[in-house]
Amino acid sequence: MAGDYYQTLGISRDASKDEIKRAYRRLARKYHPDVNKEPGAEEKFKEINRAYEVLSEPETRSRYDRFGEAGVGSAAGGAGFDYSDIGGFADIFETIFSGFGGMGGATASSSRRRGGPARGDDLRLDLKLEFREAVFGGEKQIRIPHLEICQVCNGNGAKPGTGVKTCGTCSGSGQVRRSTRTPFGSFAQVSVCPACNGTGEVIEQKCEACGGVGRKQETKKLKITIPPGVDNGTRLRVSGEGDAGSRGGNPGDLYVYLFVESDNEFTRDGINIKSEITISYLQAILGCSLEIKTVDGTEELHIPPGTQPGKVLTLENKGVPKLGNPVSRGNHLITIRVSIPTKFNAEERELLERLAKIRGINVSKGGKEGFLGGLFHK
Repeated sequence: MAGDYYQTLGISRDASKDEIKRAYRRLARKYHPDVNKEPGAEEKFKEINRAYEVLSEPETRSRYDRFGEAGVGSAAGGAGFDYSDIGGFADIFETIFSGFGGMGGATASSSRRRGGPARGDDLRLDLKLEFREAVFGGEKQIRIPHLEICQVCNGNGAKPGTGVKTCGTCSGSGQVRRSTRTPFGSFAQVSVCPACNGTGEVIEQKCEACGGVGRKQETKKLKITIPPGVDNGTRLRVSGEGDAGSRGGNPGDLYVYLFVESDNEFTRDGINIKSEITISYLQAILGCSLEIKTVDGTEELHIPPGTQPGKVLTLENKGVPKLGNPVSRGNHLITIRVSIPTKFNAEERELLERLAKIRGINVSKGGKEGFLGGLFHK
């Protein structure tokens, strides 16, 4: 049993058409499947669209007020329409308000919209970045195939010197009507004219350059700015660089998805950078200062005496800039690995045995502590 459509939109039963539209837009933005990933959001989105389709048109609203859901039956959209198929990048309201024209229950007003300007499709491009490019950003030149307005016919699809004429099938209305009998009487059903696709006009002679479509596939070079601190999956929106619109409609947008290549020396953990260095056991015992590599270049790292294997040292503000606030940076975390030799010459062994004796460490053959274990942990 369907719920009350007025409650679904959160409006009173005497709400005006503008109030219905405002409530619908607010809720559609909130529950659109591409925006809201919570469980049940998609079903809620379908309920909102169903309620709007019924209440936005005076005729169906009147039948609903008199007979409830039974008065509108399947006349208002919804059935058989998979809202998850709506383009992930398309502008939500352009998609919502232009997407119902081809459905069986489309109203006259939605059919007329099909004949007007249509926004171009949004496009997606996957772009690989090197590790340091993702850290510091910069400009990248890309090539993107998309639909552009045909320069020969200026987008109207007609061969130069010819024009368009009124569609004979729909007499220029862009829609055709047929009557449908229901238990509540006969109702006029409006659909898009199949001859002119809702434009109300047909081309006399098609443009040879674009085949009468008004748009052509072209490859365009673009320079895009990569902000510092981007990571795998970061999405950039380039306004107006999608497919050109038709019938004077606005172009779509280009969405660039970024994928960062791995680096041989560094790994990333949020806005921190991680790396490892290996030092000798003597450097670990006595301490030292070393030049190490960072994304900014070489930096001096102080190894304190007695540093243990696995110790993590920090270089502050040498990590990844925070996305949207590049002045703030993470840290560079260096994990210390200690290399312990497996062979010693006689002089080295004598010195180490003397050190072990001073430290009171048992280094006799078969001793439980072991030689170097005692040196590091006594």
